[in-house]
Amino acid sequence: MEIQRKLKPIMFVGTSSDVGKSVITAGFCRIFKQDGYSPAPFKAQNMSLNSYATPQGLEIGRAQAVQAEAAGIPCHTDMNPVLLKPTNDQTAQVILNGKPIGNQSAKEYFLSADRDELFEEVKRAWQRLASRYSPIVMEGAGSISELNLKKRDITNMRMAIAAGAATYLITDIDRGGIFASLYGTMTLLEPEEKACIKGIIINKFRGDADLFQDGKKMIEELCGVPVIGIIPYFKDIFIEEEDAVSLKLKRNQPASGKVNIAVVLLSRMSNFTDFDRLDKDSRINLYYTHTITGISQADIIILPGSKNTIEDLMELRANGLADAIILARSAGKTVIGICGGYQMMGKIIRDPQQIESAAGEIAGLDILPVETILLSEKTTRQCHFTYRHFPGECMGYEIHMGETLVHGEGRPVAYLEEKQTDGYFLSEKCWGSYLHGILDNQVVINDLVAPYTDLQVESVDYLEFRSQQYDKLALLLRENLDIDQVYQHIKD
Repeated sequence: MEIQRKLKPIMFVGTSSDVGKSVITAGFCRIFKQDGYSPAPFKAQNMSLNSYATPQGLEIGRAQAVQAEAAGIPCHTDMNPVLLKPTNDQTAQVILNGKPIGNQSAKEYFLSADRDELFEEVKRAWQRLASRYSPIVMEGAGSISELNLKKRDITNMRMAIAAGAATYLITDIDRGGIFASLYGTMTLLEPEEKACIKGIIINKFRGDADLFQDGKKMIEELCGVPVIGIIPYFKDIFIEEEDAVSLKLKRNQPASGKVNIAVVLLSRMSNFTDFDRLDKDSRINLYYTHTITGISQADIIILPGSKNTIEDLMELRANGLADAIILARSAGKTVIGICGGYQMMGKIIRDPQQIESAAGEIAGLDILPVETILLSEKTTRQCHFTYRHFPGECMGYEIHMGETLVHGEGRPVAYLEEKQTDGYFLSEKCWGSYLHGILDNQVVINDLVAPYTDLQVESVDYLEFRSQQYDKLALLLRENLDIDQVYQHIKD
């Protein structure tokens, strides 16, 4: 790709985690695209169960795929060279350049002797990306002032210095305590790190920002850098969130007059964005639940993906939710499973290599006539498919470790390219699929809710809808941030 105008990289870091870095990074990807540049996102290391398959069939954090979409380019592993996917409270699968290289405990990962080599891998990915795109819009992780982690940092200020990035510090005013967090963060930075910080962004402000002008001046005096803007708290722009923390803000109750769809909250739930499209359908009330009552009140129950299918299924049995799901199915309610949820719906899950659990194997819910064997080889690919007998092409992606075998005659949910099939369709009220994103397709949603409503909704181009949201986000940032100041720091 020929780059006509070269800009320095820009980086967004936070006073803490979940301050809105991912969304703001996506917004700037769209701004630079609108202004005629060729931006690309970059996050050196991401810890998330929400991942995505690249066109090359490799795995990265979903947030970087969203940011790439905002930039108008295909996602690539160079945008997120290190991805950590927690399998339990102490261990994570480590994915390097899109491929799993094994499971490590936090102690093994952060104290291992190869941190310098890992940082070199990260820098090489950044350099490859910078040779193809400009500007590189970089995102940090968590807080930049964790002193105990600085020497092992490959994501935040160490990366900003290596890239020569104009860096902006983001804080979430909705949490409170921003004076202390901003001043403390800036005070704890080394001189070389502090020199990278070109401004502060105050995010999620409720009310009239003009009333905070005195506070803005105080922050600038305390921190020695300008506040380049105050972004209002918004609920009318829909950008995929990076972390499942956002699920706490979503509905958790059924509603009258709607088709109630309950997503079962798993402890190791992955790819929760599989259900964002359902939330935009006016016929549907989507909610998340980990209670027996929540399941019993739903019309449709969805078992989502899991990074540790066996352990999550053991937990469902222990808390009574497994029985509640089986009872709902017996009562004629709809039960479907996506990826790990599909595996749970089968007769048995075997893990001979103990990839996920020392348990080795576990009986499934015995709803579908399938069994799963977990394998060390991971399947990651984007998929074009047709859903059942319906015409028209659909899109989704696979990310799973395991092979699911059908007992008896195959009854696919989806027909893929090269005569491959996916899933098992027991009935219109019971099926399972490995395809993440299958519920982004209108034809699938219509078929799912058909037993419960005659209402029809206008077909929505979901890709176009997301593009419109990036444009709205870019406009919001332009209206509330000093974009000229940003350009002054990234133009040669």
